[in-house]
Amino acid sequence: MKTLKFKSNIKCGGCIATVTPFLNAKEGISKWDVDLASPDKILSIDTANLNSEEIIEVLKNAGYKAELISN
Repeated sequence: MKTLKFKSNIKCGGCIATVTPFLNAKEGISKWDVDLASPDKILSIDTANLNSEEIIEVLKNAGYKAELISN
């Protein structure tokens, strides 16, 4: 299991409600969280087999942007 961290433009609870079905439906994501208190709105994703490009694509489909900051 690895944790990928992304800088995102997920800003509020409404944004989280929008991305939730996309992230929950993606096979390979075991847990995810957005730190809304962080200025960079850090999205942390626990996964065993997904890469950052796959996560960025899921967020893009939901209408959001993400940039990998650590893996």
